[in-house]
Amino acid sequence: MIVHDKSKNIFTLHTNATTYQMKVDDYGVLLHTYYGGRIADADLSYLIRYADRGFSPNPGEAGHCRTYSLDTMPQEYSTCGAGDFRLPSLELEAVDGSRMADLRYAGYEIREGKYALEGLPAFHGEGGETLVIFLEDAAAQVTVELYYGVFEAYDLITRAARIVNRGEKTISLCRAASLCLDISRGDLDLITFDGRHVMERCPTRAALRPGVQSIGSVRGTSSHQHNPFVILCEPDAGEDHGLCWGTMLLYSGNFEAAVERSQFENSRLVMGIHPHHFRFRLEPGESFTTPEAAMICSVGGFTKMSHQFHRAIRERLIRDNCPGRKPVLVNSWEATYFDFNAEKLMRLARAAAPLGIELFVLDDGWFGTRNDDKGGLGDWWVNRKKLPGGLGDLADQINGLGMQFGLWIEPEMVSEDSQLYHEHPDWALSVPGRSYTRGRSQLVLDFSREEVRDYIYDALREVLSQANITYLKWDMNRSLTEVWSAALPADRQGEVYHRYVLGVYELLERFHRDYPHILIEGCSGGGGRFDGGMLYYTPQIWCSDNTDAVDRLRIQYGTSFCYPPCTMGAHVSAVPNETNRRMTPLETRGVVAMSGVFGYEMDLSRSTEEEQKVIAGQVERYKACWDLVSEGDYYRLSDPFADGPYTAWAHVSQDKRRALVSVVTGSTRAALPFFSLRIKGLDPALRYRVNGGESYPGDVLMQAGYPLPVFQGDYQSLQLCLEAE
Repeated sequence: MIVHDKSKNIFTLHTNATTYQMKVDDYGVLLHTYYGGRIADADLSYLIRYADRGFSPNPGEAGHCRTYSLDTMPQEYSTCGAGDFRLPSLELEAVDGSRMADLRYAGYEIREGKYALEGLPAFHGEGGETLVIFLEDAAAQVTVELYYGVFEAYDLITRAARIVNRGEKTISLCRAASLCLDISRGDLDLITFDGRHVMERCPTRAALRPGVQSIGSVRGTSSHQHNPFVILCEPDAGEDHGLCWGTMLLYSGNFEAAVERSQFENSRLVMGIHPHHFRFRLEPGESFTTPEAAMICSVGGFTKMSHQFHRAIRERLIRDNCPGRKPVLVNSWEATYFDFNAEKLMRLARAAAPLGIELFVLDDGWFGTRNDDKGGLGDWWVNRKKLPGGLGDLADQINGLGMQFGLWIEPEMVSEDSQLYHEHPDWALSVPGRSYTRGRSQLVLDFSREEVRDYIYDALREVLSQANITYLKWDMNRSLTEVWSAALPADRQGEVYHRYVLGVYELLERFHRDYPHILIEGCSGGGGRFDGGMLYYTPQIWCSDNTDAVDRLRIQYGTSFCYPPCTMGAHVSAVPNETNRRMTPLETRGVVAMSGVFGYEMDLSRSTEEEQKVIAGQVERYKACWDLVSEGDYYRLSDPFADGPYTAWAHVSQDKRRALVSVVTGSTRAALPFFSLRIKGLDPALRYRVNGGESYPGDVLMQAGYPLPVFQGDYQSLQLCLEAE
């Protein structure tokens, strides 16, 4: 609900459990007054204090009043060069070379429904409202439109900004953030989700120190190293208690999330496109729209925040053309790598079909001269030496086994050893006079150019016309370097990073529109582009190239703070694991993978009869509980980074009548004590039957716990299926 008090020029955004408030002050500055638990309508600007702060300058309108300074005011969209020395949201460069911005209130609109962003991902659907606040820099003749979307049921508030050049001269954007959040306290912790390739989104928590702490990416993607999701919270906040603010940027390119703890113990979070190598020119009449940022505040700890993000992402972000249970798949990569032919693939498919697996995915190596990772990318036609009958014949045979057929693609890349590169070398990102930097022996196509995207779309459309394909794995296996486009003049090269991302989104939108029956799974070396922007186009993303079950406990745990399990592609792999050579039981690998979109990435044709029985049982179990994993509430029951005796988590149905509880132990130790697992999210008034046997009251299972068995051996697992009587 959006409320505007015209007499006091106060804007209040209410959700079911939170309140967000802004006020226009006497100088036309849009001040932030409150974001926290829901309260009644009131003017909370009394919380803002005024004092003469030495070296905090005063705007001209204040005359000789030294108690008013932008350097100390909590603002909705911070500027630079006009007295605020903290993190700016907006930096403008005029034709005279000056860099400053000074925004004042110019009006507002309240609209029914949630706003949309042209060419950019955004939350959508019924139940939303929109507030637009207009700010203007009169001297620069620039208008900034601040967009606020409100989804009450999800406690979700979204933010975006549109900057419009209303003057007669060119201006350049040097920084254009999506979100600025000023909190009038400094005693907060910052939680970020960091890591590296094959070990993504590990939580890092630290108290804010004076100055600026930031994470971000300048790799051209949201990256394995840092995720565009952060949490600010009270120092004692935990899973079930404490105040916290989660913020997510729906963007798949360079980003920055920076927090400044100021000299007067205030905290400012600024989140948006990274200013590194960003310079976007606006001619008279042109505009620039920032990516959307999403905020959820919880007064009851991280679990409540996660549940609201999960529900909002599932129901108001993902556009799933294939709703319901996703098919259990087998991917050919770890079974064959590049060394395959049609018969080898069919052996794998014939082994998979009787086990209940429903989708066969042909991974890298089916096209051009692709026999290793040094060639072939860009040449999207079938390698007839490997597949004499083409994709159509292979798909027909696999369909005949009762399985769907899917395909791996990497459309953003090109190999130097390819026909495409020989014909269009300028289509690769490169700087004239400089050598290439290769990643995985490949170059990056300039997706800022329409003709490049058209070529790739047409080539893949031809491929899709040849076979009954219901799934695409969209991969992207390197970071961007030599970010220069032959299609743009020198003074617009600072736009390439962003235009590249817009190009990726545009092509994905075409496939989403033209092939509604095809499920697209995102991938970037696994989890290098695991963000809200990609989820708008690809309802699931390969969570990590690391398929080791023990490492996945940490990766999926960190991912779950924002992203729901139904977005995490998770597969059972062979052992010793190719990432770290670890040996883990097949049952444990299945338990971990079942906490995501389930599948296999191993040579099932080499499985023993006993292993096949286990796999068939896993597939059957997943099909029986998929709705809990995909649509239930997720509870983190332990922290795998704490090096405890086990890691545990639970999926609980919305009506609390069913639950799936999973436990995985660490390396074995002698003479361990007995442990009881306290389960969360149950109905205390119901009794639950565990694995069809003994029943327990819900309050007992939550308060006293369920007795765990004494596990023997390393990395053992247990699953508990709870059904209310």
